[in-house]
Amino acid sequence: MTHWAEAPPDLRELLALAADLARDAGRLHAEGLESALRIETKSSPTDLVSHIDHEAESLIVGRLAQARPGDAVFAEEGTRSESSTGVRWLIDPLDGTTNYVYGYPAFAVSIGVEIDGQPRVGVVYDSSAGHLYEAIAGWGVHCDGRSIRARGRTDLSQALVATGFSYDAAQRELQGLATARVLGRVRDMRRGGSAALDLCHIAAGHLDAYWELDLSPWDYAAGGVIAREAGADVRFVQPAHGRGPAVVAAHPALMPEFLALLREAGALA
Repeated sequence: MTHWAEAPPDLRELLALAADLARDAGRLHAEGLESALRIETKSSPTDLVSHIDHEAESLIVGRLAQARPGDAVFAEEGTRSESSTGVRWLIDPLDGTTNYVYGYPAFAVSIGVEIDGQPRVGVVYDSSAGHLYEAIAGWGVHCDGRSIRARGRTDLSQALVATGFSYDAAQRELQGLATARVLGRVRDMRRGGSAALDLCHIAAGHLDAYWELDLSPWDYAAGGVIAREAGADVRFVQPAHGRGPAVVAAHPALMPEFLALLREAGALA
C-alpha cells in the first residue's frame, strides 16, 4: 500500500493547497445557500450559473495567483492563464450548479492538477455532504482521510450505473433513448447531476459504472485521478457527434462488457 508521506514533496504540496482551496470554496457554497442567489444561463436555458460559481472561482484563482503565480489555470467560469512552470490547474468552482440552485444535495468543488500535461493530483470536496476526496497519481486515494477502493463487480446485469445528460434538449432526448436501452441490462440507473461526484462515487464503491458525454476538462480532471487511484478504469471515448469526450468509468474487469453495451445501445453517439 502506498502512503502520501512517501510521495514527492512537490505533489504533496500541490495536494495540500488544492484541498485548502476546495474547502474554502465549499464554505462559500454553504454561505450562498443562506442568501438569495443571482442566477444566469450560459449555453442553454437549462445551463445555469450563479454568483456563487463566480465568487468561488475568484477565491480559488486569487489564492493561486498568490501561492503559485507561474502556474496555468483553466476554470469553468472563464479564467485562463498560461504556465511557466508546467503546472496547470483545472477548476470547477461549483460542479452541480442546477442541484445547488434547487437545494438538491449533490454539488462539489473540483480541482485537478496536471504537470507537463499529465494528471497528477485530484481533489473533490463534496460541499453538499462535507466529504473530501483526495488523490495523488501513483500514491493512492482517500476520502476524509481513509483509503477507498472501487467496487470489484464483474456481472454487468447486477451493476449500479450512473450517467448524465447534455444541456442541449435535442441531444438529451437521444441520450434518454439510449439510456433506456442500457437500463434493461443493468441493476438500476442513477443520475446525480455532478460528474465530479459520480467519479468519486465510482472510487468509493457507491457505483459500479458511469458514463457521460459532452463533459469539459474541469468536469473530470480531478475525479478521473481519484477514480483511477481507487482501481477503476477510466476511458475517454470520442463520440460520433464530435463533441466530448465521453467519459466512461468502471472496474477493469467490467469495462469491456460495459463499453460494448454502451456502443450497442447508441449511448456513445
